[in-house]
Amino acid sequence: MDRELLLVSSCLAGMPCRYDGNARPDPAIVKAVREGRAIPACAEQLGGLPTPRPAAEIVGGDGADVLDGTAAVVDIHGADVSAPFIAGAEAVAAIAAERGVTRAVLQARSPSCGCGVVYDGSHRGELVEGDGVLTALLKRRGIEITPVRGQREG
Repeated sequence: MDRELLLVSSCLAGMPCRYDGNARPDPAIVKAVREGRAIPACAEQLGGLPTPRPAAEIVGGDGADVLDGTAAVVDIHGADVSAPFIAGAEAVAAIAAERGVTRAVLQARSPSCGCGVVYDGSHRGELVEGDGVLTALLKRRGIEITPVRGQREG
């Protein structure tokens, strides 16, 4: 293949897999998937979480800390959902490795896909520096991450 294959967040490809059951389609990503230049994946669904599902945020750090066991992904009801977030990240990382992916375009601010900025764990819409669980794992595996900018998280 003479062009790079991207990994993209499924919600950006128009698939209704977000916690609220909606998609967050990005026209360029939808087109790239349709043309076979990108493969969509949702770590949260691949980790076994339902759609819709309670909103979740990282408490006590960021995705790297979740992977290291020093922080947790906690849903709005107080349930620790770290295990499915980690399992889903591992599943997506396996897909990326199998397909030779070196770059991913992921949904901003997500506890899975956030890159550089994620919600702070208070469930009040506050942001802090850090990466989501999937982003942290993909970075550890040498994959370049690009967040989608200009979208309002709802």
